Amino acid sequence: MWRLYQFPLCPFSRKVRLLLGEKGIACELSKEYPWARRDEFVDLNPAVQTPVMVDTERGVTLIDSTVICEFFEETVSKAAMLNGTATDRAEARRLATWFDTIFFRDVTAPLLFERMLKRIVYKQAPDGQVLRTAMKAAVEHLDYLDYLLDHHNWVAGSQMSMADLAAAAQISIADYLGGIDWKSHEQAKRWYVGMKSRPSFRPLLSERMEGIVPPADYDKLDL
Repeated sequence: MWRLYQFPLCPFSRKVRLLLGEKGIACELSKEYPWARRDEFVDLNPAVQTPVMVDTERGVTLIDSTVICEFFEETVSKAAMLNGTATDRAEARRLATWFDTIFFRDVTAPLLFERMLKRIVYKQAPDGQVLRTAMKAAVEHLDYLDYLLDHHNWVAGSQMSMADLAAAAQISIADYLGGIDWKSHEQAKRWYVGMKSRPSFRPLLSERMEGIVPPADYDKLDL
């Protein structure tokens, strides 16, 4: 069976888990904190980043969320997340990359550092200015998401795609860390509630990071 090395607030692991859930692929979860630099994990992935998927019986190791997702896209036909024409698939990949890189850089990464790593690893208080900047960036990125959803039913087009999984994974972590203000973002909020309602998403919402409590409405479906 597949084993996924991840931790509850890793957005890239969440993207993989959403894909696996949509495709009905079972896996065992191993909690892995990259900052602990566990020797066995360093040997498995010298970059010391999650997620990593391993099937020891077949001798397969997959590293990086995009690589993992595309592996299962190529090998499991159910619930395809890269559909349509070559242009359609390129747009889904573009937007998935945008959330994985730009949204992560501007919003998720600073929130994780200030509200998770500083608390758990460095035993420091968060920097309020960094948090305000990240939350301001989140508003701007949700404006862009509203724009996309004004033109499509889903983030990248008429069908749910890898872009929706990447976006929902990043936003869910920012939401857990109190960095999302849904006011004036009705399109994005409606889409996100729909994503939260999917069976693939519900297990993620029940998980908690030790010592970090999410907002009261984090796992509710009526934002």
